[in-house]
Amino acid sequence: MDFQVWPEAIELGQLFADQGFELALVGGPVRDLLLHRPSHDLDFCTSARPEEFEPILHKWGSGFWDMGRRFGTLGAVRRRPDGTEVKVEVTTYRSDTYDPDSRKPEVDYGDSLEGDLSRRDFTVNAMALRVPDLVFVDPYRGVNDLAKQVLRTPVDPRQSFDDDPLRMMRAVRFVAQLGFRIAPETAEAITEMTDRISIVSAERVRDELTKLMLSAHPTKGIEALVESGLADIVLPEIPALQLEIDEHHRHKDVFEHTLMVVDRAIALETGPDGPVPAPDLTLRLAALLHDIGKPKTRRFEPGGKVSFHHHDAVGARMARKRLRSLRFDHHLIDDVCDLIGMHLRFHGYVDERWTDAAVRRYAKETGPLFERLNRLTRADATTRNKRKSQVFSAAMDELEERVRQLREQEDLDAIRPDLDGRRIMEILGLKPGPMVGKAYRHMLDYRLDQGPVDQDQAVEELKRWWAREGTEA
Repeated sequence: MDFQVWPEAIELGQLFADQGFELALVGGPVRDLLLHRPSHDLDFCTSARPEEFEPILHKWGSGFWDMGRRFGTLGAVRRRPDGTEVKVEVTTYRSDTYDPDSRKPEVDYGDSLEGDLSRRDFTVNAMALRVPDLVFVDPYRGVNDLAKQVLRTPVDPRQSFDDDPLRMMRAVRFVAQLGFRIAPETAEAITEMTDRISIVSAERVRDELTKLMLSAHPTKGIEALVESGLADIVLPEIPALQLEIDEHHRHKDVFEHTLMVVDRAIALETGPDGPVPAPDLTLRLAALLHDIGKPKTRRFEPGGKVSFHHHDAVGARMARKRLRSLRFDHHLIDDVCDLIGMHLRFHGYVDERWTDAAVRRYAKETGPLFERLNRLTRADATTRNKRKSQVFSAAMDELEERVRQLREQEDLDAIRPDLDGRRIMEILGLKPGPMVGKAYRHMLDYRLDQGPVDQDQAVEELKRWWAREGTEA
């Protein structure tokens, strides 16, 4: 078998061999080597104990870490002349035993490479390459499964998933990352054992979902997540989108529509120098969750019509609750939920073009989410009516051009009232309090509606407002 192996791996293998220890490249790096996928994070296993191979890693690398020492894992890093970092993690052969109420194993050191490979999640990750002599080890026919693009466990899948339920999430993630399918007996075991995922921490589930969403084929992973039944537990809002179509077929299947929106949003991501560099987790999550409010808001109207009034606001609240439970970053949660809450805002522009004041307000209120929101809105327009599609696209093009022109005239993101709080208090003779804030908000609305005005005009407007509102105060 022809391997183009990292020179650093061979050199490290020689250092271990010089000390009388075995070393083998294992798992994902071997799989990626066979798939010709790039990888700079290399995983190894060894016959040596951590205290025995720690000096070797210090000698090989320029950086060292030992956070996994209690699991028999140490790491090191080396930088190539071109600046590329090569990270390695080395783990002593293991033979883990699991507590049925926890996915954290009791770590027992093993005595062979083959025994270590038996505890891997899937056969395509249970291959190894001994270094420095480059002997390929594949006791579970992983290379065959790799050629067939199938995910199968090295041991009985029920035992594998009972030992570590997170492997079920990893299966659907690999569907998304690699485009593979799950072997029938493995898929059947996942469906039977979905309840076991409840012992896995929210953070671990979140990490797998994140990797799935940032992968090459996230919708394939979402389909697998739903088909397996795992989504019913970790992301129940998504299978709930599989609404039955009414007898007259007058509304779309929301789940199929959602998958289409995710794919369309991904296609609208940009290169690294663009406004939404791919892969963008915020945009992808917003596309996935943008319609989760529909099942709760669905109403059957007279004439066979179906409505989903306020599903944007309801969906934003539901998404916030779910993303919080999965321990996503607060800033990301805010952005995703704002996108969901605003994803219908543009539609009014198609029916009636906005004034400059309304366009200015849209750009100001969407702020740093403007580019993502427009991409989500475009992705959501999945009509098959070519004329409607062309009208919608042309309207969005026009809005973006108008915003671009307005931004050439002024910094829309930095718009402030022409009078600040201190000046408002001086003019109206007010002390700090709620009325100052109310006046400030009015003057901001005035600024958005009118554009830049001089101080005299702003003062006159404030006095007119006070004449109306001040008596109530």
